[in-house]
Amino acid sequence: MRPSPAILALACVAALAATGVQAQSRPSLADRVAALEARDQSQGQQNVDLLNRISQLEADVKDLRSLVEQLQHDNQQAADRAKAQYMDIDSRLSHLEGSGQASTPAATPASAPAATSARPPPVAAPPPPSANGGDEAAYKAAFDAMRGEHYADSASQFNAFVQQYPDSPLVPNAWYWMGESYYVTQNYQFALKAFQTLVDRYPGSAKAVGALLKIGYCQDGLRQREAARATLRQVISKYPGSDEANQAQGRLRAMAMEAGG
Repeated sequence: MRPSPAILALACVAALAATGVQAQSRPSLADRVAALEARDQSQGQQNVDLLNRISQLEADVKDLRSLVEQLQHDNQQAADRAKAQYMDIDSRLSHLEGSGQASTPAATPASAPAATSARPPPVAAPPPPSANGGDEAAYKAAFDAMRGEHYADSASQFNAFVQQYPDSPLVPNAWYWMGESYYVTQNYQFALKAFQTLVDRYPGSAKAVGALLKIGYCQDGLRQREAARATLRQVISKYPGSDEANQAQGRLRAMAMEAGG
């Protein structure tokens, strides 16, 4: 028995209605594209924000690194100055001569044999003045400049002294105090040359042991660490039990601590 035309018509209407409802329940293609674009735009903005934050963090790290490097540099300079002053103050105070002693240093000529004891014996009597008699006054003027902490002037005057009075018995001491004047102002290269001249030309001078010690100090100041250690060990072995040997041992310990740190 076939369905009546009326039933077939109702069935078609119901099918069309169901299709319309289903179509309306699905988002259109335009809506789907818009949703995808909105999602991509949101993710893109998040990526941009993340990149901006990373760039800012990198800039902050760079600034912090620069600050740390500057602080390390400043601390190193302060440590070097403090070490130089600390290591030098005892030596300078123990070796500074009074004005009366300045004119009567213990020195031997360059041809004298090298000292075999910790410290060469001092000259019992004042040395005779030089032929022209002006060396003592020139030496005293240079020494007074150094005692007054006019180190540039004293170095210049001692240098002029050794040139003008090469035969004076005060020449070894002049080379030593010239080196000290340079050393105190951290002109290590010039100080090293002065101390080395004293050691080479006047090995029997009472100042030779102090000059050898200061050569090691200058080498350390110039970052010539291996040479400095060798020189300081030479002071200890050549002048055992002396104040300079004790100072050399202290400097070696300080260098070892610095290297270990």
